[in-house]
Amino acid sequence: MSAARTAFASLARSQVGAAASRTQARCLGTSSAIRQPSKLLQQTSSASPVASSSRLTTNPAALTAFIPSSSRNASTDGKPQEMTVRDALNSAMEEEMLRDDNVFILGEEVARYNGAYKVTRGLLDKFGERRVIDTPITEAGFAGLAVGAALSGLRPVCEFMTFNFAMQAIDQVINSGGKTYYMSGGNVPCPIVFRGPNGAAAGVGAQHSQDYAAWYASIPGLKTVSPWSAEDCRGLLKAAIRDPNPVIVLENEIMYGTSFPVSQEVLSDDFVIPIGKAKVERAGKDITLISHSIGMTYAMEAAEILKKEEGVEAEVINLRTIAPLDVDTILESVRKTNRAVTCESGFPFGSVGSEVTATINDYAFDYLDAPVERVTGAAIPTAYSEPLEKLCFPNTELVVKAARRALYK
Repeated sequence: MSAARTAFASLARSQVGAAASRTQARCLGTSSAIRQPSKLLQQTSSASPVASSSRLTTNPAALTAFIPSSSRNASTDGKPQEMTVRDALNSAMEEEMLRDDNVFILGEEVARYNGAYKVTRGLLDKFGERRVIDTPITEAGFAGLAVGAALSGLRPVCEFMTFNFAMQAIDQVINSGGKTYYMSGGNVPCPIVFRGPNGAAAGVGAQHSQDYAAWYASIPGLKTVSPWSAEDCRGLLKAAIRDPNPVIVLENEIMYGTSFPVSQEVLSDDFVIPIGKAKVERAGKDITLISHSIGMTYAMEAAEILKKEEGVEAEVINLRTIAPLDVDTILESVRKTNRAVTCESGFPFGSVGSEVTATINDYAFDYLDAPVERVTGAAIPTAYSEPLEKLCFPNTELVVKAARRALYK
């Protein structure tokens, strides 16, 4: 174990300067008609840019967008307080590192730069270079090292600056990380977390905009979670770090600065969300809206519009975990509402929505009063042009349109 730590410390000392420019972000707008940003997304910091890294940004004013905007201490009056997604992830890692000395963090710019998106801000100062390690820009290398550390008994949290770059390490993640526990007959666990932003960050082109939820969820041996709220991020990341299996934590770059109310229970050091359990974010009786990550923003807004304009009570399910999928919660809702719409940012072929739809058709077909509707990203490489990019991804209006079609309105 000490040898593994020595190897990582050596890696940190040999880091190279960050090079390769990776394109800047602008606000996400995705629609079949040009529209204003989502109301929920407007809660994010007004500072620009939304996300960045030292490879891109030298403007000090821009970096203030990453400063945590809320304390994570429980409010004195017992009322829920606000916490950003960024702070939720940061506090989850800090608490788990305090809880277990085997937990450490590695990745590009996670230490001295405080993370490309400031998710690891302050952790180097608290835990030192032994446990917060900057790596070279070599995803294949540091992902392989992290898997080896996990197989040796440590609990690495490996950050990818974006999961688009994780394709450089796909063999380490899937074949070495995802399959060793099974192939060893359960004798060699691989307690590793791969985390980072997934999907489009807006204005970063086709190579940096892909949603990998369905990819990783299709691999037996990997657990895949896709949090939306601050509560999701705290509870799921803490559960992922404690899990003996490799867990993929797919965050959303646009959501990092978004604040959510959190209770004192959520702020507890012992708070975890079971992997494999969805949450009914809004109860309803007329139609079920199913989503995860940033798609939940559109589903929640669509539910409010349907109630206001149609008198429709939509039930909204936050999947939280993509694999293993919480089939029971989905079927229980659809058997009650008799209609369903899925929403996600991924491509339509082989999507998360495809699996959810197939599951509903397999086990609740007789309860359906209309075909299941799917809202997905467009089946094209994501456009860099802003007007075209707006047509590539789901939005609130598309979810409302799909719901009305399922309701025959």
